[in-house]
Amino acid sequence: MRDSSGLLVASLHPAEVLAELDSLDDAKTAEIALGYIEHRVRLLVGAAVFSVQQNVTTADDPSEQILLRRLYSSAAEAYPVSGTKRKLLTPWTERIFLDGRTFVGEGRDALERCFDDHAQMRERGLQSFVNVPLMRGEVCYATFNVFTARACWQPSEVLAIRLLALAAARWVPCAAGLSYRLKGRSMAASVES
Repeated sequence: MRDSSGLLVASLHPAEVLAELDSLDDAKTAEIALGYIEHRVRLLVGAAVFSVQQNVTTADDPSEQILLRRLYSSAAEAYPVSGTKRKLLTPWTERIFLDGRTFVGEGRDALERCFDDHAQMRERGLQSFVNVPLMRGEVCYATFNVFTARACWQPSEVLAIRLLALAAARWVPCAAGLSYRLKGRSMAASVES
């Protein structure tokens, strides 16, 4: 099967994805591990922008806001590593950072509702996304993100992306001093493992 850009896409069953991820045990660095996961994302969904955003919000930041810093990017020329963005309280931030639940967005309207930089994303042909929270207890310390040009997702793809996020979690550090306040709830992560 080929995606909209003509890239060959493998139809991987979630069990195959898990078996493929066993090779992550041999990765020496987070960069190598996340590069391998990026490759798996591309095999699964074809042309995609894959990133990991680290939650770097501290008690000094305003409440009802999340500060994210890009830890990994498959499109570093457009979305550089270490780039930051501030997210205000929206249904997206509530679902990810308070509820700790995956957000699946399909179509340009969803992109516009969730991302301030939606115009830049549309210029790249992106319109649908899956954002998976990486959790430490009840605290979302990072997000695992896949954006594509496709109009919608298949349930098996979303499941496989969630499995890839689970595999990535051990390679993504929790920021020191992570603390945020949304809707009257205070969230803070311990950096001990």
